[in-house]
Amino acid sequence: MAAAQEGDGLAYERLLREIVPMLRAFVTARLRDPIAAEDVVQNVLLSVHRARHTYRPERPFGPWLRAIARNAITDLRREQARRREREGDFDLDRLEGPAPRPESVLSGELVRALDQLPGSQREAVTLLHLEGLSVAEAAERAGVSPSALKVRAHRGYKALRKILGRGER
Repeated sequence: MAAAQEGDGLAYERLLREIVPMLRAFVTARLRDPIAAEDVVQNVLLSVHRARHTYRPERPFGPWLRAIARNAITDLRREQARRREREGDFDLDRLEGPAPRPESVLSGELVRALDQLPGSQREAVTLLHLEGLSVAEAAERAGVSPSALKVRAHRGYKALRKILGRGER
């Protein structure tokens, strides 16, 4: 990569040819769909090309490349989740109006209990259970790490049980 950064086109071509088999193995070990895996490999190659100026020759190349590949896999999974959310399975003939908002199907008691939670806990519970986001998506939206979101949600569940008189579990 260092030679490619210096403008050696043959070194760059040789590098790309050498990393493709390793990338395919890395990606297919993490994705079940071979077509999606090949798409990710191609996206990684494009990302390597776009980000080649960010590689620091004094550092190992492998971890830099694997980080790009992990990010591409994460991007694919996020897009798949967004697509599943947008394109949910439902029968259009059975729709009789807009779907109810999650808050509208909650009991008044639960709405009042949620209102008593600190904002960060209420947000965590709402994102995970009312909006149905994954921990990673909810953490991203809340601007915190997944671990921090899990802690907030756990504290929120514990507080809700206490508020609702359901005791500890």
